[in-house]
Amino acid sequence: MFKVLRDWIQRYFSDEEAVVLAVLLFLAFTAVLTLGGMLAPVLTGMVLAYLMQGLVTTLERLRLPGAVAVGLVFALFMGLLVVFIVVVLPLLWHQLITLFNELPGMLAKWQSLLLLLPERYPHLVSDEQVLQAIEVARGEIGKFGQWALTFSLSSLPLLVNIMIYLVLVPILVFFFLKDSAMIGRWVRGYLPRERALITRVAEEMNRQIANYIRGKVIEIIICGGVTYIAFIALDLNYAALLALLVGISVVVPYVGAVVVTVPVTLIALFQWGWSDQFIYLMAVYGIIQTLDGNVLVPLLFSEAVNLHPVAIICAVLLFGGLWGFWGVFFAIPLATLFKAVLDAWPRKEPVVAPLL
Repeated sequence: MFKVLRDWIQRYFSDEEAVVLAVLLFLAFTAVLTLGGMLAPVLTGMVLAYLMQGLVTTLERLRLPGAVAVGLVFALFMGLLVVFIVVVLPLLWHQLITLFNELPGMLAKWQSLLLLLPERYPHLVSDEQVLQAIEVARGEIGKFGQWALTFSLSSLPLLVNIMIYLVLVPILVFFFLKDSAMIGRWVRGYLPRERALITRVAEEMNRQIANYIRGKVIEIIICGGVTYIAFIALDLNYAALLALLVGISVVVPYVGAVVVTVPVTLIALFQWGWSDQFIYLMAVYGIIQTLDGNVLVPLLFSEAVNLHPVAIICAVLLFGGLWGFWGVFFAIPLATLFKAVLDAWPRKEPVVAPLL
């Protein structure tokens, strides 16, 4: 037993750089797990600055001074933030409140439709099954109402946190963009001088994560925007709310598109029933999902993330359980980082004694 363990340690941890990299990764994950709540504004600012750094670099390549490039990108970020707060957020909130008020009417209509199923399909559905499904639906809506009441009662601390984010995050984004080179030199000053392995993993991580995150943000904006235009053109209720859900759903591969189809289908059925308008909507929605998966994703992600679907689902479940939405958003980049570390990890092959 001890010999097997000793051989394994000698094979994977005989290189000093590997030990240092393992310690750094352990400290980084421990810091995020234990201090992530307190440092959430800082981490949010780092993520946003990281997303915008590519645009700053592009402007600098166009011979713009660094300060001017940072100022233009930061001004664009603040403009988009103001538009989101003033225009998008009130629209989403209004549609969410309207949907919550209409939920009892929706439930009553669906209840009357479900009660007709045992008469039409007595061999497939029984009265007890329908009543049980109705009770489950009522329980879930009751839980949603409880959550809404609790949310409204605890909204004051939440508003305070939002105000803190609105003040601190833009300041942090500005300084992360402005002083990115200085911060990089400061961090490298505390790393070992012999860090070829760390540099190789960092370059691979930066390449993969930068391409993925920026591409995913663009995909969210395009999918959400096109879906909103299509839903508005077809006069679907709660178009902004459903378009937001469709945009966010692209964060979770495979699962997101399937999950978000349920509310789109239910609201369309409640509004139009089995009509031509419902068929047109579902056809347009299917075209959007098809173009996203077969055209937009290959264009945005020129360097595909070579991960097995099982690894992607496991990463989403693991990191989503640890860090919520941000864990789901960064699940694939973190899984890619783990894969890059494994691929670059030095291995000392055991010496096989020659046969006599």
